[in-house]
Amino acid sequence: MKPTPLFAATLLGLAAMNTRAADWTTPAEASHFRTTPSYADTLSYLERLARAAPGKLKLDTYGTSPQGRPMVVVIASGDGTFDPAAVHAQGKPVVLVQAGIHPGEIEGKDAGLMLLRDFAVTGKLPHLLDKVVLVYIPVFSVDGHENSSPYHRINQDGPESMGFRGQAQYLNLNRDYVKADAPEMRSWLKLWQRWQPDLFMDIHTTDGADYQYDLTWYLEDPHKLDPAVSAWQQDLFVHKVMPAYEKRGHLSSIYLEMKDGRDPRKGIENFGSGPRFSTGYVALRNRPALLVETHMLKPYEVRVRGTYDLVELTLEQVAKDTGALLAANRQADADVIARAGDAQARVPLTFKPDPTSTPFEFKGYRFSITHSDISNSDWIQYDPSHRQSYTIPNWNGLLPDVSITPPAAYAIPAPWTAIIDRLDAHGIAYRRLSRPMKVKAAAYQLDQPQWASKPFEGHLMLRDVQLTDTTREVELPAGSAIVPMDQRGANVAIQLLEPQAPDSLLRWGYLNAIFEPKEYGEPRVLEKLARDMLAKDPSLKAEFERKLRDDAAFAASPEARLSFFFERSPWYATQDVGAYPVLKLDAATLKQTQE
Repeated sequence: MKPTPLFAATLLGLAAMNTRAADWTTPAEASHFRTTPSYADTLSYLERLARAAPGKLKLDTYGTSPQGRPMVVVIASGDGTFDPAAVHAQGKPVVLVQAGIHPGEIEGKDAGLMLLRDFAVTGKLPHLLDKVVLVYIPVFSVDGHENSSPYHRINQDGPESMGFRGQAQYLNLNRDYVKADAPEMRSWLKLWQRWQPDLFMDIHTTDGADYQYDLTWYLEDPHKLDPAVSAWQQDLFVHKVMPAYEKRGHLSSIYLEMKDGRDPRKGIENFGSGPRFSTGYVALRNRPALLVETHMLKPYEVRVRGTYDLVELTLEQVAKDTGALLAANRQADADVIARAGDAQARVPLTFKPDPTSTPFEFKGYRFSITHSDISNSDWIQYDPSHRQSYTIPNWNGLLPDVSITPPAAYAIPAPWTAIIDRLDAHGIAYRRLSRPMKVKAAAYQLDQPQWASKPFEGHLMLRDVQLTDTTREVELPAGSAIVPMDQRGANVAIQLLEPQAPDSLLRWGYLNAIFEPKEYGEPRVLEKLARDMLAKDPSLKAEFERKLRDDAAFAASPEARLSFFFERSPWYATQDVGAYPVLKLDAATLKQTQE
């Protein structure tokens, strides 16, 4: 017999009552926040939530960690729409909240479990996601999360055991957004491209100074963002979310990077976020982003509940005017696309501190500074029993430093597969030449490279190089990539391909081979070459003698003295040492590649 509508409604009501009556205490709550659950227990809780609320929550696997663990993301939607294309078609913003990129800083995971529970099953926040869709990563670095120990974060108050900053290959994922070495990052980039989030939040815990605030936060400098996006995020977080957060009894501050960690009175400065960091990368994608830093010396429960409140309030405020966020993002994308090939446009690659500071009221604690016989330096010790405020200088502002005019397109010769592979990882659009083609285009000549003395994230980074603008006529082989700049991902391409960009592929060492001559001369041959060249060129003789006089290291090195002549000979010049392979095409040359 077919159930009557009243009977069906009664069954649904009973099911809802049973769901609310079930014990939905999270593992962290059950331990009174002494511990945080394993990854397996985290997934088990999330799966239980999803089974109880299939029309509100969906779990997806978006990758596999190096140690073989599934990388799980939760989609939370008020109306059960879990497809990104359908969500965007509805005009709903997508908010991506990421926890556990540094798994020792895991408040975002436990706060997320509580928030999803209160949205999906307990009835506490039933309308939180009526107008917004949440894409939630409970743990990004899942292998680092399972490498748990009480001794990973020396100055943190709980939980009892915590994950490790590096993933299984000892890479810090929050330095990997542009170079994308880690399998986890490759998976994250695909997730980003699939969902095209409208707002991003990354949950961390601080190291560093002691102070009264239970949470600090960071927005990328306005000079790094499209004006529409910068204005939107300043309005949302500075004027709406943070005041509402403090009304709940919290104390928050802008991110506090001390100019001198041994004396906070010297002021705060910008911590130098760049494209390798999460919010720096999202800025390249023309999207607003918030870096959240709970304070490591506050109890774990305080940090988790503070994160819960901040994420909830952000979702609530976004839902009040979804059109403003979507309009700002559309404007930013349109501006980047329209900029391609504009001779008047300037795109900053690097930034420098604004020399003007502003006063900042720092709510800290009384402290003492004494000389240490161990370090032979100053030792600061805080006294949290005495609150004290200080007016200190705020040097957070940034100004554009090195900038470039974006080309109409870049051309990457087909043999440079490492570069093209990174374009693929980031979803940068390009097309392949179907036949060889000779082009004359802007290029760079790079000389006098200097590398770092020790590795960073598995690379010996190129620290400095002499760059000269030039024009080069090159035959691009079939299969070469033409990367137009009239696309949303143009900023990412620029940061990958411009040599001076701090996280360019050149800086990370992927193009070191261009600095290596492959042909060489034996010393006995170069001795004769040098004499022949000196006899023919008096100016060269004068240059050589001047260098002998002014450069003691050069004068003392037989190899350097002979190389002086080889490097000025046609046998060296034909090797194109230091010729940067990426070309910059103007509109006319780009059109030529399309014919």
